[in-house]
Amino acid sequence: MPDVTVTRRLMFNAAHRVHNPALSDAENLRLFGKCNNVNWHGHNYTLDVSVRGPIDERTGYVMDLGALKALVTARVIDQADHRNFNVDVPFMQGIIPTSENIIVAIWRELEPVVRPGRLVRLVLWETPNNYVEYSGE
Repeated sequence: MPDVTVTRRLMFNAAHRVHNPALSDAENLRLFGKCNNVNWHGHNYTLDVSVRGPIDERTGYVMDLGALKALVTARVIDQADHRNFNVDVPFMQGIIPTSENIIVAIWRELEPVVRPGRLVRLVLWETPNNYVEYSGE
């Protein structure tokens, strides 16, 4: 059977402050601008999760998208939705919560457990104009 990529889109809301504690307040403000707001700021994130694999002859699926939704919800959305990446999200502890770091942390949560397909791409939209993508490389 041919390999096919399927994608599930999920949405969540979360707050963060982009801040490096090893830098001075002035340097953080210079580097991160309004994203360094001491009182946080939030985004309505959109996460696209793409899984690739052969089509199962019995089901016609690469992976049941309902099962993928449940997995991503349990491993990522339930931990991050309406939470603060800096203080509330276990998989982000000690990591500066830029979109780049968030997507890599999400990959690490999902890659070992997505089956029967394999995780091939994540896209995290922070705003309608800004997104990051990661393919595990």
